[in-house]
Amino acid sequence: MPELPEVETIRRVIEPQIKGLVITEVSVRRPEVISYPEAGEFCRRLTGQTISHMTRKGKFLAIHLENKERVILHLRMTGCLLVAPSSCPEEKYTHVVFAFNNGRELRFSDMRRFGRFWLVREGETDTYSGAAKLGIDPLSPECNAEYLSAHLHKRRKAIKECLLEQTIVAGIGNIYSDEILFAAGIYPARPANSLAHTEWERLAEVIPERISYFIKKNGITPEEYLESKGKDYRNTPFLQVYGQAGRPCPKCGETLCRMVIGGRSSVYCPVCQKNEPETLETSLC
Repeated sequence: MPELPEVETIRRVIEPQIKGLVITEVSVRRPEVISYPEAGEFCRRLTGQTISHMTRKGKFLAIHLENKERVILHLRMTGCLLVAPSSCPEEKYTHVVFAFNNGRELRFSDMRRFGRFWLVREGETDTYSGAAKLGIDPLSPECNAEYLSAHLHKRRKAIKECLLEQTIVAGIGNIYSDEILFAAGIYPARPANSLAHTEWERLAEVIPERISYFIKKNGITPEEYLESKGKDYRNTPFLQVYGQAGRPCPKCGETLCRMVIGGRSSVYCPVCQKNEPETLETSLC
């Protein structure tokens, strides 16, 4: 599933290409991907509307219209957005197409059909998509040591699982939780209630730094994005631990290990991420 850096990359690629355009037609080939309202009303209300801008909240995207309505969407596992000329052949599993007044189209494809759209009116409370239940953004100044500690310091759950809770911090998934914990030197299976204040401070420093780093590394032009069909913008070459089990740690050279936490694969360094609480002495090292 795309995580925050990938979703933010998509927003940065797509928004400049559709901002200010008029939707001349909406075609829905798989009605089940439109969660609210029903597909016919979704198409009718969007036809003739002008795109204002796009935003992101966690892993959700929102396309804002000049009439103050907004299309909320979640790509889930295999969803993909592409802007292409209408003459360009569609990708397989294309389920929704927004045609614009400049001859281009915004296309949504999804092999597994888990992705979803919601159309919310101005002033209407979004009780449909789940976006309203999200926690703060990892790049927000509010994502500080006090916030993290206040919400998690009493939890017995592994800190890796806590970072995946979208109601606390929105947008971090399995990939970047591994990268964050490695950079912070915290063993992923440590209970959250065992973390020292210095470790909460380190997490609060590392979270926005790592997320910002991977957003930057994800940088891609609209032309490159279209040429790769929206698939060649991932951070794989820059990942230090995720998916690297059995390889040397990039910091100390020790073999990276894999474990399963909460049903999710996790990779860590047994030397850089020791399974022990941090003491005042170790925090000063």
